[in-house]
Amino acid sequence: MTDSLFLGIDGGGTKCRARLRNAAGDLLGEGAGGPSNIRLDPDLVWSSILTASRAALAQAGLAEADLGRIHAGMGAAGAGQSSAVERLLSRPSPFASFSIDTDAHTAWLGAFGGRDGAILIVGTGSCGYGVVAGERRYVGGWGYEISDEGSGAAIGREALRRTIWAYDGRIPASALTNEILAEFGHSPEAIVDWVGKARPADYARYAPMVLRYAQQRDPLGIELIEEAAKQMASIASRLLDLGAPALCLFGGLAEPLRPWLPPPLQEAVALPEADALDGAILLARQANGGPLPRRRR
Repeated sequence: MTDSLFLGIDGGGTKCRARLRNAAGDLLGEGAGGPSNIRLDPDLVWSSILTASRAALAQAGLAEADLGRIHAGMGAAGAGQSSAVERLLSRPSPFASFSIDTDAHTAWLGAFGGRDGAILIVGTGSCGYGVVAGERRYVGGWGYEISDEGSGAAIGREALRRTIWAYDGRIPASALTNEILAEFGHSPEAIVDWVGKARPADYARYAPMVLRYAQQRDPLGIELIEEAAKQMASIASRLLDLGAPALCLFGGLAEPLRPWLPPPLQEAVALPEADALDGAILLARQANGGPLPRRRR
């Protein structure tokens, strides 16, 4: 397999990222694409995967035909739903092989190299995952509609909910609710129309705004971020109670929210050995009978 290429794909609700390495582990290229939560339309997800993969190939100076040399591993949001995996795999793949698992599993592979430990992903969605003595355990991550506590989507949804409350006079208005309401032309009907079409990534777009206002001591911003951190802490505590010796954080909101966690949990946070993209490459290598070699930049 010395001429094989290995591609790691990290598929999230907002974007898809890809990293290409050769058999020796050398970094060849990286790329990005659109939304790739596999609970979405599978054709859209494949389009995002191929956009990111082609960008990585182009950066490596390789051609479209080289897709056939690639053993791809994907960590995907939504891959815990077997029906979603089946829909995705029903589409033709251009790769030599294609392995898929949850984004939590590939993040854990990258963080701990297959050893005991736990990870908490906090981005558009959220999910806790740990492996102890070979047993895989998930905490949360059951989808935006009923789970994904502490996530960007949850923060954004609650910010919009509170904005409606402020409009009704049920809670005091704040600078945060005023900015959100102004964005919708001071019309709650416009918010309702938007909600009817919105996806989790659309809600998550408001999370940085809420963080900014929390840092400026806006009362509602602080309330929403404290609640998100409380939900994060609940997931993290459960993972540690299950016997995980350490916890790694992943996702675009993990570091911004980390200072809001209780100090004992902050002390349990460890630095990952590698990221989810290299975890996805390890998934691809394991599926083809080999470990990940020492990475070289």
